[in-house]
Amino acid sequence: MKNELFDALDQLEKEKGISKETLIDAIEAALITAYKKNFGSAQNVKIIIDREHGGVKVFSRKEVVENMENDLFEISLEEAKKIDPNYEVSDIVEKEVTPKNFGRIAAQTAKQVVVQRIREAERSVIYQEFVNRESEIVTGIVQRISKGIVYINLGRVEAVLLPNEQIEGETYKQSSRIKTYIVEVKKTTKGPQVVVSRTHPGLVKRLFELEVPEIHDGVVEIKGISREAGSRTKIAVYSSDLNIDPVGACVGQRGARVQNIVDELRGEKIDIIKWDEDPSKLISNSLSPSKVLKVEIDDNDKSALVVVPDYQLSLAIGKEGQNARLAAKLTGWKIDIKSESQYQASIE
Repeated sequence: MKNELFDALDQLEKEKGISKETLIDAIEAALITAYKKNFGSAQNVKIIIDREHGGVKVFSRKEVVENMENDLFEISLEEAKKIDPNYEVSDIVEKEVTPKNFGRIAAQTAKQVVVQRIREAERSVIYQEFVNRESEIVTGIVQRISKGIVYINLGRVEAVLLPNEQIEGETYKQSSRIKTYIVEVKKTTKGPQVVVSRTHPGLVKRLFELEVPEIHDGVVEIKGISREAGSRTKIAVYSSDLNIDPVGACVGQRGARVQNIVDELRGEKIDIIKWDEDPSKLISNSLSPSKVLKVEIDDNDKSALVVVPDYQLSLAIGKEGQNARLAAKLTGWKIDIKSESQYQASIE
């Protein structure tokens, strides 16, 4: 029995990463259930698996009392002292009660419970693995699509890409590889559920970390991201090293680095701007690609009036106000944009 049992446990520990001791504890708990079911016993029992020889023993456990009321759980002090004179009240007396045919019956009865415990332990290992990867980017294979939900195979677990986490207009093909951002890992009765996103700003951040070594190494820092998934993203970057151009590092030679990210996001436009401690400079930069002539800051309500050339007003505001909206979200300032002629008219 020793070789069969412990060889199997060693293999499970190696293949599935489940602790051998965790499995033995699960088996001992299952054997208690098996013993009580097959032998109709309601008494307290303890199961011990001999780690050295692989044998299984059952022990009844009774508390030493002055006046015994229930012989299933108690033993009188007088009877206990016959076993060992050192026993006192409240001590626990253990006596082996292993049935002759217990090994065979217990194995049959406990099998299903043991398998369930192993499955639960395995799910716990997978949960711990992925819960520590929340806010990370993962690559998986689209397994199937059902009722608008995309199921993605991540290897040991299946992730779900819900409709509200999908980029509008983006299509997903079965067996295609896809990068997603882990939003949340939930515990469910069927095992861990990994919820992923294609719309989260964190996806863009992680893609830049993968693509730009200077960000991964901490030489260039991402100060902020505002995103309207599938359409446009603005990202503010900074470097304390004056010899490093943070925007250039993110763009890459001939735009190669940012283009790789744009391709991964299926054509989403990305504006990379230089972060600045000066709010007026930051706001001016954030309205890229438009040119800014003047920025007037109002610290009281954290708002800014931005003046742009007449011919660039629509560019600064953006289609349906998108450029201005993303700039405001990126900087944290309310932004009012006026053309040069509008501004002149207002001060005359």
